[in-house]
Amino acid sequence: MTVKDWVEESRFKIEQYGAVRGMKSTAYDFWGGAARRGARTLGMDRRGEHVYDADWDVLLLLDTCRPDVLAEVADDYDYLPDDEEQVPTRYSLGSTSWEWLEKTFVDDYRAELAETAYVCANGFSKEFGDAFPAEPEWFGLLDEVWRYGWDDDRGICPPSTVTDRAVAVGREHDFDRLIVHYMQPHAPYRSLDAVGRASEDDRDGNRRSVWDLLQMGDLDRATAWDAYRDNLRWVLDEGVSPLLSNLDADRVVISSDHGEAFGEWGFYGHYRHVPIDALRVVPWVVTNAVDEETLTPSVEPEQVELTTDTVDERLAALGYT
Repeated sequence: MTVKDWVEESRFKIEQYGAVRGMKSTAYDFWGGAARRGARTLGMDRRGEHVYDADWDVLLLLDTCRPDVLAEVADDYDYLPDDEEQVPTRYSLGSTSWEWLEKTFVDDYRAELAETAYVCANGFSKEFGDAFPAEPEWFGLLDEVWRYGWDDDRGICPPSTVTDRAVAVGREHDFDRLIVHYMQPHAPYRSLDAVGRASEDDRDGNRRSVWDLLQMGDLDRATAWDAYRDNLRWVLDEGVSPLLSNLDADRVVISSDHGEAFGEWGFYGHYRHVPIDALRVVPWVVTNAVDEETLTPSVEPEQVELTTDTVDERLAALGYT
């Protein structure tokens, strides 16, 4: 966000929500931008462990998943450690999907990428061949599920659709590595409409983000955290669990590209180049998968040409403007 963008956003928020709440929200936005620039200038964003330097056959990315929220649900899933202190972690290359993708899929790992199938629900894969170093053809297989498996009602790609495609790819191909990038527990949170606040629209009919609601005091942290945890259960129940019983893999890693901030250091959501633990420390849980053939894939990939407006709308549904 440029200074000009911030001024325009500030004017809108003040007009829409009043001086006190509008200024409170824009102050957080200003702090996020200033911290990002400061961290990048000082080189503080350069830390991080590259996933291709680790040993794994299948890498499951649960977008925005923090180790502490994973620990809270671990008792209900036998493939997760049952204690917060036992959830292994790594320090991510990025604090947003954009930054992680940009730093992970680089020329130094061209040979590895050629033997990787990437099943992706994250719309920022559109930047391959453009803003990101990697070209689509660098991958052994690139399956952009978000292009054809999008749920317009929910404003996101459901985890079951991603697993369907990942199982098909895993059974039909023999790449050295498989990356499955789910969007959950990333917002939008499926449970918040029950609260009634996530459906409040501004004067232009745009849905207010969970972070706007938190910043202005229209949503409390506990409610937002409950919704975040519920989204995690969604991806574990309908994504990870069925995948682990429908693929054969000796070493499956459950991780994330980055975390999510719920007020730590004054941050809400996630920002590029911000090196705080809430955004950069991610789970690194190792398990295995055995194909019990309980799932028969039925989702067929489609060659869908999306307009720029449609892509922007889908990213906006995830909170990106």
